[in-house]
Amino acid sequence: MKVCIAEKPSVAKDIAEIIGAKQRKDGYYEGGGYQVTWTFGHLCTLKEPNDYLEKWKYWNLRDLPMIPSRFGIKLINDEGVKKQFHVIKRLVQNCEEVINCGDAGQEGELIQRWVLHKAQCKVPVKRLWISSLTEEAILEGFNKLKDANDFNRLYAAGSSRAIGDWLLGMNATRLFTLKYGSGKGVLSIGRVQTPTLAMIVNRQKEIEAFVPEDYWEVKTVYRETEFSSNLGKLKQQEKADEAVASIKELPFEIVSFEVKEGKESSPRLFDLTALQVECNKKFGFSADDTLKMIQNLYEKKLVTYPRVDTTYLSDDIYPKIPGIMKGLTHLSALTAPLLEKPIKKTKQIFDNKKVTDHHAIIPTGVAPGGITPDEQKVYMTVAKRFIAAFYPDCIVSNTTVLGQVGEIEFKATGKQILSQGWRVVYEGEKADEKDEKDKIMPTFEEGESGPHEPVIIQRQTSPPKPYTEATLLRAMETAGRQIDDEELREMLKDNGIGRPSTRANIIETLFRRKYIERKRKTIFATETGVQVIETISNDLLKSPELTGDWEKKLRLIEKGEYDSEIFKKELVDMVVDLTNEILFPEQFKMQKAIREMGDVDCPKCKEGKIIKGRKAYGCSAYKSGCNFRVPFEQDGKEIGQEELEKMIADKVW
Repeated sequence: MKVCIAEKPSVAKDIAEIIGAKQRKDGYYEGGGYQVTWTFGHLCTLKEPNDYLEKWKYWNLRDLPMIPSRFGIKLINDEGVKKQFHVIKRLVQNCEEVINCGDAGQEGELIQRWVLHKAQCKVPVKRLWISSLTEEAILEGFNKLKDANDFNRLYAAGSSRAIGDWLLGMNATRLFTLKYGSGKGVLSIGRVQTPTLAMIVNRQKEIEAFVPEDYWEVKTVYRETEFSSNLGKLKQQEKADEAVASIKELPFEIVSFEVKEGKESSPRLFDLTALQVECNKKFGFSADDTLKMIQNLYEKKLVTYPRVDTTYLSDDIYPKIPGIMKGLTHLSALTAPLLEKPIKKTKQIFDNKKVTDHHAIIPTGVAPGGITPDEQKVYMTVAKRFIAAFYPDCIVSNTTVLGQVGEIEFKATGKQILSQGWRVVYEGEKADEKDEKDKIMPTFEEGESGPHEPVIIQRQTSPPKPYTEATLLRAMETAGRQIDDEELREMLKDNGIGRPSTRANIIETLFRRKYIERKRKTIFATETGVQVIETISNDLLKSPELTGDWEKKLRLIEKGEYDSEIFKKELVDMVVDLTNEILFPEQFKMQKAIREMGDVDCPKCKEGKIIKGRKAYGCSAYKSGCNFRVPFEQDGKEIGQEELEKMIADKVW
């Protein structure tokens, strides 16, 4: 008998139906040589501190940091969980082979591995790895089952992530709560949660500290077209008045009129973050709402696996594109022109190097039915983006007009759509803000001139915009950097904060802890959230860039390019340093100094290292009796490491 373990009951039912296990039992299906059972999310979790040591049950600074010699897992304390686990354990211990049918991602792999480990699985394990839940995909997956060991790196990354979150979350939360909480409640600290909150708080402080400044721009209107001067933003109105006075009586002359034809490529296919951003902008859906709805659409076989971070398809999907298009009968008016000729294959869509475990989110071609109105909106967003990707480029005419009045140069730009291309898919929908600003220009001739109407426009500098969920997701994806270019953003994804599948939960956690709140579409930090960030003195915990570096290492572990044990050691060292920095600041500074100057041996005792003390460089073995000292300054200048090494070599001490 072969035992299949799915990630939830509904998926188990679909798999059981397809492979012939149609007899319903208590906690599983059976038939055709298979038993199909299921988990429902996490059945197991990492042990809590008190599961390792009794004293760790109590919050006490002297017991920090808590670093288990070996991490263990346990069942979640829930009767339903325990009952289902015992079903799985009994089936696993009496079968010839296990087929891991869990969610095909890092989290799904972790859930299944922990359950199989806890169930003491001793039989061979295969892996079902599919990108959609259609009958065709499931049957194809069972015909091409993979060896479970092929996914050991994926599990290593998931396990490292969980252990890293435990180490930092458990220790830092207790450390800062006990040291700085002053009875105000728990200060929850997290590896991803805290830098995300710090981004929101920092943006809020920038907005609050912002002082608007007036500025003036000189423009002029010639032939009903507004031109902007090259004077830019003038900080004094007098200069704007002088400029206008100098050109008011002079004619406006066209210096150049240039029309260039350009192409606008279709938007990229969706990864999860891009879909959450789009649905937040268009419909106001939260990241968590979009994730739940796209997951439902996946389980209803309407879209492919959604928890992805690539916007590309693999080459093996290309032959399936016409079939998917034909299945979109409700959008046949849009797909018909594409199906009249061979579907285009471009590097913007198909690139095996940009696809690891799963490709971008696309429809499966199954006709939608039985979905909510909001799910319909998400589905149509995915389907239209998929169709638009295969349409021709939008052809535009970009116009640039340069003019001059006296000594002042002017410029105007405009755009005209010559061939809509992929924009046909979105006809009737509200245009992007950027598109609304574009304007069609009249035709000008070089050398023509005539009267114009100069104007002075007074404006104020604007504060930074508060985050919306859309802009916050983008900031998390790029570790806090403002990136608009899609290709550059794609390159920075490995350094993002969190994973696409976890970012929505991080944001929801901050809402739940009342660290942030919504005001219409914008997100603001609450007073509690601001206090948490102000309390945390350690920049490492608040740094999006450094957290992004950890995320990169986790992805490298997944690719087999970084050792998970080294990553865990780095996290342990970080937690130890963090604890010492907060509890023993003076000793920590000394230890840090030892590390900074740690490559210079003491020339006197040959045992210690040269470190920076309060008044001089000295030997770290001073407690053992070594009294070696070198003054900080020589000839009025502070001695650096090179000078120190030279002094020791020359025996100037």
